Amino acid sequence: MKLAILFGGSSFEHEISIVSAITMKKVFKTTELSFIFVDAGRQFYLIEPEKMKSIFFSSAAYKKSKKLVLKNGAFCSEGLFGSKALKFDVLLNLIHGRDGEDGKIASLMEFYAIPFISPRLEASALSYNKLYTKWLAQNLGVKTLPYQHLFKNEERKLTIAYPVIVKPVRLGSSIGVSIVKNDQEFDYALDVAFELDTEVIIEPFIQGVKEYNLAGSFTREWELSIIEEPHKEEFLDFEKKYMDFSRDSQVLAAAIDEVLASEIQESFKKIYDPLFRGAIIRCDFFVIEGEVYLNEINPIPGSMANYLFDDFEGMVERLSRYLPKEQAIEVNYDYIHSIQSAKGKA
Repeated sequence: MKLAILFGGSSFEHEISIVSAITMKKVFKTTELSFIFVDAGRQFYLIEPEKMKSIFFSSAAYKKSKKLVLKNGAFCSEGLFGSKALKFDVLLNLIHGRDGEDGKIASLMEFYAIPFISPRLEASALSYNKLYTKWLAQNLGVKTLPYQHLFKNEERKLTIAYPVIVKPVRLGSSIGVSIVKNDQEFDYALDVAFELDTEVIIEPFIQGVKEYNLAGSFTREWELSIIEEPHKEEFLDFEKKYMDFSRDSQVLAAAIDEVLASEIQESFKKIYDPLFRGAIIRCDFFVIEGEVYLNEINPIPGSMANYLFDDFEGMVERLSRYLPKEQAIEVNYDYIHSIQSAKGKA
């Protein structure tokens, strides 16, 4: 299989995407890889695998790489003798945050008929926005924590008891997220979040809550990862998650009973199917008094959550054979012809 990895993007999570892409070079052992970088100006560059090092991007050396343009069915380089298509079987969207997770890349790939692994447009829109994620989960019968939603110019009146956690609606990787224990901290947390987004979600912060992560996809059958109980601290901030995104070795499964594991898996399946067909996602869950709650959907998880799978490379190859396809629409202009014929008779 020939796999193209698309990374970078115009996003606050741009650097995390670079770290994830570099990790993929270590994860894929037999797959032939191409790397397509999207810089902050949304220009595409073909990056040679041996140059996949963080300093290559931070130093702007990537600008000497071959530029690519999108054409129907392919990324192409332009030369003296015309366009040359980059050959690959499927593209893996590894752009975290804006561009990659908000539906822009999904729309581009579908528009240009490029096969890709990623949430499609509707799934991207619903999982990128934490408020919409709440609505989706509630509609599917998956529990979520109570919340308050605030716009930037609204009155800063808290309706949930302290402590609370404040999150920008459209950001991941814990960027702009704060734990708040009093009014002074609350005002500062809103200032921080509103520098990054125009809306926030506020939820109760539950000290010591049990948290579990599960990733997966659907090929011909369910391919679910182990259930992980992440390293427990009061809060995993951006720096800790940044390092976490470079993981490339499998972690241990959580020590939970079969009943709880099954409940987490069923909640994941409700979220995933059919909206996220064609994607590898990770869902983070809380367990409170024996009840499973969805915390977040990670539509493009860091390093694609490869460390949760026994056979991540094989799953990607299998998924590439079972991607959703847009309905073919034949345009034959019968309607216009009928109008023209009617005018002619008149």
